[in-house]
Amino acid sequence: MSVSPHDDGQWCRRFQPVSPAAHRLICFPHAGGSASYYVPVANALAPHVDVVALQYPGRQDRRREPLIDDIGTLADRVHEALSGEADRPLTFFGHSMGALLAFEVARRFERDGRTAPVRLFVSGRRAPSRHREENVHLRDDDGVIAEVKALSGTDDRVLGDDELLRMILPALRGDYRAVETYRCPPGVTVDIPVTALVGDSDAKTTIDEARDWDRHTTADFDLRIFPGGHFYLNERAADVLSVLDEHFAARSVPDGV
Repeated sequence: MSVSPHDDGQWCRRFQPVSPAAHRLICFPHAGGSASYYVPVANALAPHVDVVALQYPGRQDRRREPLIDDIGTLADRVHEALSGEADRPLTFFGHSMGALLAFEVARRFERDGRTAPVRLFVSGRRAPSRHREENVHLRDDDGVIAEVKALSGTDDRVLGDDELLRMILPALRGDYRAVETYRCPPGVTVDIPVTALVGDSDAKTTIDEARDWDRHTTADFDLRIFPGGHFYLNERAADVLSVLDEHFAARSVPDGV
């Protein structure tokens, strides 16, 4: 794994060497997720795309660090961590909680006048203003585990290992608290193209809720629907990679051609 010269290796993780002219894709994990979730993406897109996967505090090798259970605070920290990555155009991809976080970090890039991401891919998450009353973070451990199992986003080997569960439960609960207490007014927008991706049987995000991301951008909007549930991208990885390939291929065409 290589580390960005701009980062101490805590936040930004790389898993493959890339060419000097590679596009840069910033990947935002889901609730309870870690940077390693995006290893297959890095493997598939190298060497032409520099995949930078974020590692949030409170998990894996950062498990002894305090959790950040507020989307705004986490977005501030990620924005700071990515400050040295903006020496070339950035593309953001976030799944579930990562989609909200990617949106908030993109807002911060626009606000401080730095070059904003060229596109925002938001996966498996309803539009920021489409709020549901949810309280997974207030459940007991069994309740949190039941939610995670229902979404099929965590390896069964982890869910069946008590020691591993004890390690990931604090991060899961903190992430759910961050997502479930997040609020975004309907009129908040970015001037960045947005592509929303959603599974057609996602219990956490309906197609209409995903389509409402259109209300949060003043640039172009695209909706991609795939067979599957909340973690449709596990089974449809090739299709999602094709969407990213399409984006980066278009970026390779000189302006005006």
